Parts: sequence; structure tokens; C-alpha cells
Amino acid sequence: MSNFSCCTCYLRPVTYSKYFLLYNVQFKKSRQIDSEDWKNTNSRDSLDSDEIEEGVPSNTSGLEKTINSVTLLGRVGSNPVKRGSVEHPVVTFSLATNSNYSYSNGDVTQKTEWHRICVFKPYLRDSTFKYTSKGQRVLVQGRIIYGEIRDAEGQVKPTTSIVADDVIFFKNG
Repeated sequence: MSNFSCCTCYLRPVTYSKYFLLYNVQFKKSRQIDSEDWKNTNSRDSLDSDEIEEGVPSNTSGLEKTINSVTLLGRVGSNPVKRGSVEHPVVTFSLATNSNYSYSNGDVTQKTEWHRICVFKPYLRDSTFKYTSKGQRVLVQGRIIYGEIRDAEGQVKPTTSIVADDVIFFKNG
């Protein structure tokens, strides 16, 4: 039996299904881990109460990594507009992307998708407003967000926007 000593944390495998093996990180000072600690358990309930630290979540859903990433390459549909307030300014513009479809009879169709781009980062916001114009080709990297707008009649309409983390300008030519 080999012991492993760690002064800051230890990992204890917890099996939630036969296909996934997740590790719970639990913080303890100078905890010795022997082979018994590495046996698979079906739930956290099998842990001794003195082994569970305060502040460590009982489920692992808070530890999982998620990705919300969008990359668009297209043409600017409208000149950028400054919106928002002095405290929370934003620059918005529309971006068109195309998808080409060909049919078995030889016909080719192009479908255009329109995207609302929002730029909040101060330096990126200023350069986007200054150097972007209608018809220009740009690459936008960012994340997608969803919201709602209430119109004049009180109807709630869903919205989708791309919050830009980076905008790369291409020369018109």
C-alpha cells in the first residue's frame, strides 16, 4: 500500500455512472490518501462527515467547463451606431453571412443570415465605430446572448445578439 501526501487538496474518484468517472476536489490540510480512498463510490453519501469540508459544493455541476463561442466572417450590413448610456455605452452593427446550397438538378441557392453585433469593450468599441463601414468584410469573435424586448403594444419579442470580444477588419479593395 502506497500513501500519497498532499498539503493542499486531494482528489477522490466518484462514479456517477459506469461511463463517467468524475473527481471531487476536497481541501484538507496534510491528508494521507491510501488505496482505500481510491475505491469507486456511487455517491457522496459514502464519505465520512469529517472528510467533507465546508464550502465545497456537494455536486460537480459547478465545476464543469462550458463554452459559448461564436466566430463569424461576413459583411457589415449597416454603419455602426453608438447606443446605451454614458455609463454603459455600446456600439452595434449588423453582419451578414451566407450559406450556399446546391440541388441535385444543378441549381445553386444562397441564404443570408443577419446577426446583431454588440461591442462593449472600450478600445474595441471605439475602433469598431471609427474604422467599420457598411459593406466592409470583418471577422467577429465573441459569444451569443439571448434577451427580450417589449414593443409598444406590450408584446415580448425574443432577441439574439453576438457580444464581440474581437473584431478583425479587412481592407476594402
